[in-house]
Amino acid sequence: MATPYDIENIGTESNLKVRGSLDINTAPALAEEIDRIIAAKPTKVVCDLSGLDLIDSSGVAALVKLYKGVRSTGGAIQIIGARDQPLAIFKLLRMDKVFNL
Repeated sequence: MATPYDIENIGTESNLKVRGSLDINTAPALAEEIDRIIAAKPTKVVCDLSGLDLIDSSGVAALVKLYKGVRSTGGAIQIIGARDQPLAIFKLLRMDKVFNL
């Protein structure tokens, strides 16, 4: 199974592009990658969700982990491109306010 994400590191910045489904089956692999991103202490992370079709609580937890981890090391995080079901979930959970969607 292909990973549902791509990561590009440019200097002290990371770009994370998530696609497909971020759920109980795919979130654990992303969570491991998130640990590596946080350990690198990037100054900025851009998380592009424009290719994300579906998210469940495991996926939300992974993105919250990314948000908290990057912020705790003094970095900035920008989440862009949320649409359809993922955006509806973020609004339901009021995470759209946290993520500035």
